Amino acid sequence: MKLKQENKRLTPSLVEDLCLAASKMTGASRRSFQAQMCLKYCGGSARNAESTFGWGRQNVQVGLEERRSGIICVGLQSAHSGAKKWEELYPSAAQALREIAEAHAQQEPSFKTSIAFTRLTASEAIAQLRSQGFESEQIPAPSTMAVILNRMGYRLRKVLKAKPQKKFPKPMPSLKISASKTKKMTQELNVSAWIVRQQ
Repeated sequence: MKLKQENKRLTPSLVEDLCLAASKMTGASRRSFQAQMCLKYCGGSARNAESTFGWGRQNVQVGLEERRSGIICVGLQSAHSGAKKWEELYPSAAQALREIAEAHAQQEPSFKTSIAFTRLTASEAIAQLRSQGFESEQIPAPSTMAVILNRMGYRLRKVLKAKPQKKFPKPMPSLKISASKTKKMTQELNVSAWIVRQQ
């Protein structure tokens, strides 16, 4: 039994819009969208979708099969690609580094963030890890160590001690006197002070 193809009109602007929408998506959501448009406008034919929209027919076919079976295909690249972080490769060294950094850490004085500042430098952290008996192949370079410490939530900065604020006298409430009256009062005070000194 052949699929009954509905006679739906595709204008060039609609094709362009659908291609743009598909280009903004990735993975399973893109394949699902392509399969829906293939069913709606191309009668479920991946070859027609390829010629109409310019999409790869293998992707459209996978999307149609995912829609039919309800099983989403997952690629191995996302699961097995990329280098592991140093903390994942050497968990015991990472735990020792956390303890070292925590001993040198100080909370930010404003308490606005959870970031702790540390006086510990990357080279000092490397030296302390070596003194604890970790092999040189387990210890990263100083630039990488700085990145690792930042990733753990420690910022390598000089920590300033909290300085007390200066005590300022309380400001007097301003008088609602015009500038000419203020000037006149100042002159009178100066004259009266001069007279008192003369006596």
